Amino acid sequence: MMQSKSLALVGCGMWGKNIARVLAEMGALKVICDPDKQIASRVASELHVEFTTDLEATLDDPRVAAVAIATPAATHAEVARLALHANKHVYVEKPIALSTKDANEVALLAAKKGAVLMVGHLLQFHPGFMKLLELIRHGALGTITYVYSNRLNQGRIRMEENALWSLAPHDFSMILSIAGCKSSGITANGAAIIQPGVFDLVTVHMSFANGLKAHIFCSWLSPFKEHKLTIIGDGAMAILDDTPRDWAEKTLKLCAHKVVRRDGFPEFVRGSEELIPFGSEEPLKSELAHFLTCVSTGSKPRTDAAEAIPVLESLESAQRALELSQV
Repeated sequence: MMQSKSLALVGCGMWGKNIARVLAEMGALKVICDPDKQIASRVASELHVEFTTDLEATLDDPRVAAVAIATPAATHAEVARLALHANKHVYVEKPIALSTKDANEVALLAAKKGAVLMVGHLLQFHPGFMKLLELIRHGALGTITYVYSNRLNQGRIRMEENALWSLAPHDFSMILSIAGCKSSGITANGAAIIQPGVFDLVTVHMSFANGLKAHIFCSWLSPFKEHKLTIIGDGAMAILDDTPRDWAEKTLKLCAHKVVRRDGFPEFVRGSEELIPFGSEEPLKSELAHFLTCVSTGSKPRTDAAEAIPVLESLESAQRALELSQV
């Protein structure tokens, strides 16, 4: 069983601070490790936990049973390997790695060590998305024919990764869950407007062997913020709007709209629209609580390597298509 205050957070940047806060609220966080002493000490002081800049000492500490990794994406695989070699359970932020080769090596090492390996695909723990999956499983939308996701931000423009890798992993994770299988084909195009070679906006198109089609549009050059997932079924449609900052304003709408044929001609028929209630649990809290439960019980995480690696494969395919689109 995992004891209280036996988890180390490695990386305390913009998102790492949120992970630190939630783990501290749960009474699980023991130490924050970050190469920036000023940041680590300030956040640790606020949360009344230890801090260090020494990763090796953190991983050698027998009091640390598990590690949460929120370092830059390029370091995820290496830090995860170091933690697993130190016999720690690992939660690693998305993406699990920047190549499927590295991801598979991390997954194999976790299996060899008998360690829990979980990836931070946060929206798998969003109560609205969980309710949406429940509606789909119960046939409320009929057969799903098309899915599209808009993830637009007036966010921080990055230099170390493009909009595809920064914004789209969550959307690939959700779409693959809805499809229930890997994509059979991916195309992509985009634009590098601010910095040559770094795509600021990207559109990805996906095909699946079961006939489902999907697309993702992600950008950090939008004049407005929009996080919205739309699902088209032959019986109904649904929209998950995760845009509003206020949790009470986030919505899941079930629309009984469909296309029927009358005298051989297709006709769009509007039906009723219903707001579907869902829980108010903070996704990050639910996600990290799930990780702690898996560590304590040895159960398989919902977002384990088997869920995460197809997401990474999709990202790699989209990146290759982006590069080819610029030739």
